[in-house]
Amino acid sequence: MIEPFLIRAIIAGIGVAIIAGAVGCFVVWRKMAYFGDSLAHSALLGVALGLVMGISTNIGTIIICSTFAIILIWLQQKKFLATDTLLGILAHSALSVGMVVLSLLERSIDLHSYLFGDILAVNLLEIYFIIFGGSFVLLFLYFNWASFVLMTIDEKLARAEGINVFVNQLLIMLIMTVVVAVSFKIVGLLLITSLLIIPAASARQLASSPELMAIISSGLAVLAVIIGIFSSLHLDTPSGPSIVVASALIFVTISLFSFILRKNN
Repeated sequence: MIEPFLIRAIIAGIGVAIIAGAVGCFVVWRKMAYFGDSLAHSALLGVALGLVMGISTNIGTIIICSTFAIILIWLQQKKFLATDTLLGILAHSALSVGMVVLSLLERSIDLHSYLFGDILAVNLLEIYFIIFGGSFVLLFLYFNWASFVLMTIDEKLARAEGINVFVNQLLIMLIMTVVVAVSFKIVGLLLITSLLIIPAASARQLASSPELMAIISSGLAVLAVIIGIFSSLHLDTPSGPSIVVASALIFVTISLFSFILRKNN
């Protein structure tokens, strides 16, 4: 008989993997890996905000990450500094402030679970949040897929078609904040970006269309989560890093397979 905690972990992991795989395609296409990493770093301040205010850490993360994205876009429009410089300043400042606030709290904080995840300890409330947040992300992607893809392929063509590129860029960033908020319990704040990038990078070598790439990416992310959960359980290793290692091994396997096919052809 499968233990209840393992069932919860599998459900939560699959939910996160599906949305991370789909959103990760845009992270890869639009070269937003550094933004995703910076967003995840800033999320620790959201965790601190949630604990200080006595609200869900997921809600605190959404508030801080959304604010992070809006401030970044505003500063980009002002052409104050280069984007990578702005990301570095905002992300590491938010991470440091979050660490300081958490250290000042007069309670025991399991910082390791926030940084590297603990999927085996996920509870029902967190599963509900993943299901609700994941459904929102998938529906949003479904209704805006064509606009997002066209904007990614050619921004000038998208503008000619009447698409508001600025608004759509903001929407993609805000979707990523939701992914970060629902994912940090699974793989941790420091490893979230890997769950966005690696399955999408693997799927890119197999897919012949954007839609197929999103489907394959989600499938590979689900596979990595399941392998990671059971390897973590049986080898007594951290769950978040175990999932990322599984994802990396899948990427290496697909890359070798693709290389051999290209060489034979």
